Amino acid sequence: MLVVGFPVGQLQANCYVLAPERNGPCVVVDPGQDAVEAVRSHLDQHGLTPEGVLLTHGHFDHVFSAGVLCGAYGIPAWIHSEDAYMIGDPGAALGPEGRQLFEGVSVTVPHELRDLRGATTLEIAGIRFTVHHAPGHTEGSVLFETATEEGGRLLLTGDTLFAGAIGRTDLPGGDHEKILRTLSSRVLSLDDETAVLPGHGPTTTVGRERAANPFLRDLGVPGGTAD
Repeated sequence: MLVVGFPVGQLQANCYVLAPERNGPCVVVDPGQDAVEAVRSHLDQHGLTPEGVLLTHGHFDHVFSAGVLCGAYGIPAWIHSEDAYMIGDPGAALGPEGRQLFEGVSVTVPHELRDLRGATTLEIAGIRFTVHHAPGHTEGSVLFETATEEGGRLLLTGDTLFAGAIGRTDLPGGDHEKILRTLSSRVLSLDDETAVLPGHGPTTTVGRERAANPFLRDLGVPGGTAD
């Protein structure tokens, strides 16, 4: 599998392009601010054609360019319905003071938004994803898990889990107890070798975070789900 990750925008959010191989279809994950030209450059470099956009959550630094990309390539975007409102109203999740930053800013909303609520699997561009609802950072946060042909597993975590840290929960829709339950049930239940592709910062593994992440060390692996 081809996996290309690169930071975009003022907040350096990670955008990813995933494809079974070069010169074929691909999926774009979290195209945030100023992502369009970077995405196009990687698509051209590897001969890729996007078939869809996946959004881990609705914050502007992860979704800002989704509408432009979807319009340019005539493709849909997938997001959990709890977070869909943020795409057209990027200041909505930032509170009253943060909202002022986006006064007068026009945002293109994807022409076709598909709802991830209730979804457990999704196949795009020949890649099969397991979809985990992962509330905590936002109500509609999701994790995308997939296997590579080489036998490895990938987990795209958005802002739920980073190397050495977890997502903030002090913005509207955030809930610290929920994110801890999500991490316990959705992340710590996975194999240590699972590669974590986070929304910011370097890649890591579930095993590394299980051992060294101060937010995960004391968590158990209870039954049930994060919902």
